[in-house]
Amino acid sequence: MSDEEIQTLDRPTGSHRPARQAAADRAAAAATPHATSQPAWLGPVLIVGIVLAALNLRPAITSLGALFEETRTGLGMSGTVAGLITSVPALCFAVFGVTAPRLSRRFGPAAVVCAGMAAVATGLLIRPFTNGAAGFLAASSLSLAGIALTNVLLPVIVKRYFPDRVGTMTGLYSMALAAGTSLAAAATVPLTAALGGSWRTGLLMWASLAVVAVLLWLPITRAARRADRAQAAAAADAGGAVRPDAGPRVVRSRTAWALACYFGLQATGAYITMGWLPQIFRDAGVSASTAGVLLAVTMVMGVPLAFVIPGLAGRMKNQGAIAAVLGVFGLTGYLGLYFAPAAGAWAWALLLGISNCAFPLVITLIGLRAKSPAGVVRLSAFAQSTGYLISIPGPLLIGALYQHSGGWDLPLALMAGLLVPQIALGVLAGRDRTIEDECGMRD
Repeated sequence: MSDEEIQTLDRPTGSHRPARQAAADRAAAAATPHATSQPAWLGPVLIVGIVLAALNLRPAITSLGALFEETRTGLGMSGTVAGLITSVPALCFAVFGVTAPRLSRRFGPAAVVCAGMAAVATGLLIRPFTNGAAGFLAASSLSLAGIALTNVLLPVIVKRYFPDRVGTMTGLYSMALAAGTSLAAAATVPLTAALGGSWRTGLLMWASLAVVAVLLWLPITRAARRADRAQAAAAADAGGAVRPDAGPRVVRSRTAWALACYFGLQATGAYITMGWLPQIFRDAGVSASTAGVLLAVTMVMGVPLAFVIPGLAGRMKNQGAIAAVLGVFGLTGYLGLYFAPAAGAWAWALLLGISNCAFPLVITLIGLRAKSPAGVVRLSAFAQSTGYLISIPGPLLIGALYQHSGGWDLPLALMAGLLVPQIALGVLAGRDRTIEDECGMRD
């Protein structure tokens, strides 16, 4: 064969190889979210935005708890209405959290988080100026709706923009959430006194933190939209199209159900602890002021551990051992409260604080048990909405048992008993598998 013939045979291959390679490169770039379109400043600003959003996820609740008696008196609430308001957070988290996947597909997760922060700020700005229980409840529900959306979508934001740092980023915002919870619970009363003593002022001041979060999320949302448009254009150049992905049908996944039930039981334990632990200590002879400090100790334990546990979980293939250890700490704490509530009060408060760190663990598992952002948003919405529904009866049941039995033996036995299925479900949810695999979806 002559040199000319060889060159003729080689020419088509040589001329097509660059075109095929270029097409493959464009397709790969389009398949990687924001690989080339994400501005350099977005990552650091997004980290700050995530922290600010997490800081706003509980002050609307715990600031009201600190001033609840003053608020109830000022608005003339009946006991029934007051009880309704204490039950509203979990109900709103369940109801509004379900809408997050559809809103995320329509507007993008960053835009929905921004809107959620705006709802939080608006509700907190309105409710101190209401003159009746109905208006106060409506404004509180608006804030809680924003919190519900953000609850669901923060794991999605982490999975989408920090896929290689799910544990670290989940730990960061879990720590911020715990810090916001503790800060609002501890600082609301003294700050209210310093600002004149009005419960309206004490509730209003937390709106400023939400307004700051909205201002930061506005440029994040604009940058995310530009990145989405650039990704869509890259996909079109590659000959494909970006299709909205509804994600897997999570109700078919056993892991999703295990996560949802685990979330529900850990939330039940957390709400029972926050609502009843001071009373348990006071009935055992501990002073009211010390009982309040003991609750603060339990809550503050979540700040450092909320950062450590997700990072540890992210480095492990199977996180069931962490769920089991946290459950054992809780069992020990409840047994201590049963046999020696006053003598070992500080130890039991510490142990229950460690056990309540099942929350950052389950949030980390949501990010790890799904492969795609679409899967994470579906799993997050399902696990949190179902979990919060499961948690609603717990504190009410404990209160009824306490009232009818006249002591804490039966309620504490139930609280300890609930940790047994919680441990089992945590082990199941911690297995190294994804909901996409269980639902038979391909990558």
